[in-house]
Amino acid sequence: MSASKNTGPILASLDIGSSAVKLVMSHVIHDPKDNKKHIIEVTGVGLAPNSGLKQGVVVNIEATTDCIRKAKEEAELMSGSKVYEVWVSVSGTHIHSFDSKGMVAVKNKEVTQQDIDRVIEAAKAIIIPADRTVLHVIPREFKIDQQDGITDPIGMSGVRLEANVHIVTASQSALSNLVKCIEKAGLKVAGLVLDQVAVTKSVVSTDEKNLGVCIADMGGGACKLVYMVNGSVAHTSMVPVGGAHFTHDVAVGLRTPQVSAETLKKKYGCALATLVDDQESIEVDGVGGRKSRAVPRKELAHILEARAEEVLNMVSHDIKMSGLQPLLGSGLVVTGGASQLDGLVEMGEFIFDLPLRRGYPALVGGLKDVVKGGDFATSIGLLMYALEVKKDVYVVDHVDPTTSALFGEAVSDSLSGVTSKMKKFFTDLF
Repeated sequence: MSASKNTGPILASLDIGSSAVKLVMSHVIHDPKDNKKHIIEVTGVGLAPNSGLKQGVVVNIEATTDCIRKAKEEAELMSGSKVYEVWVSVSGTHIHSFDSKGMVAVKNKEVTQQDIDRVIEAAKAIIIPADRTVLHVIPREFKIDQQDGITDPIGMSGVRLEANVHIVTASQSALSNLVKCIEKAGLKVAGLVLDQVAVTKSVVSTDEKNLGVCIADMGGGACKLVYMVNGSVAHTSMVPVGGAHFTHDVAVGLRTPQVSAETLKKKYGCALATLVDDQESIEVDGVGGRKSRAVPRKELAHILEARAEEVLNMVSHDIKMSGLQPLLGSGLVVTGGASQLDGLVEMGEFIFDLPLRRGYPALVGGLKDVVKGGDFATSIGLLMYALEVKKDVYVVDHVDPTTSALFGEAVSDSLSGVTSKMKKFFTDLF
């Protein structure tokens, strides 16, 4: 790890979920195969179970602060360096998004970055309630005179420039509470990013974005959905059911503590009872000191199947209500911790009239085995988003090791020269 300590500023992401807080620390290095590309090198990962958040909103400031502090300490210990600021994911029922249009006259008959900034400002000029704040303004497409469907209008000639943007707003008080927890834990917020926007950076390819795709990020407390059409975000929504509901069902159905229910779900859980052997049995802990007992694994599968069917049907209903189903050429991608349940993809193929696959975060360097699961999709997405937005901050220009060594020698030579002159000066003086 010590080698990567000096490769530049630390890029860190903080994913505060209903079930766990994840802090990932990394450095940005140049790709040895292609010097124009960059690789995110993960150096430390911190994980702490969280109980202070419900549906993306802080319900207990102290508990959330403690979890963030624990995750921070764990990540710092692993990476051997300190983290001071983080990119944070935001989600919850308080998020609202809508489309807006803006129009300006092109100044010098040719579109420049200044014109794009002006047209986006014009699209943002809408009445937003005082208790809400704008998180993102995402350009969907541009139109020059009568020509529409333009994604990058810079350098094009025209008189009138129009922009169709997607605006994401969040509750001011929900964000303030979240930021308060992070600052109490000794961290600064480098940026707030919508959970769904972060996920789009890490689990889907450019082709899928262009063809149209729906990404379902199944977390502990909720399932967050984002629709991408023609390469940009077209709609975001949320289904208020997540992994914690599966665990609760198992705890009630098999009369076992929540901790044991979570373990059973992860180890033996399956969303389709038909995939489970009739003869197989599992050991289930009793509640309140009662003896453990053997239960057919099929019983666990039946409990999970009912809840999985409900969640997938709610997602299917959301897709129909969005009106974007005909535009989703690459279908549905499920990711997040709760999507790891066996049999979920097979069940989804019955329910959706769309191709379906599990999404895993894009490959990164460093501790890649730790962050390769779907539950790290948001964390890695946040790092990718930050690198895209603030590339100049996190990328250190490539320094040739031979020249840097020579540079070091030259500096030490000149320093030794200065010290010898000073010594001579003082000996002459006294």
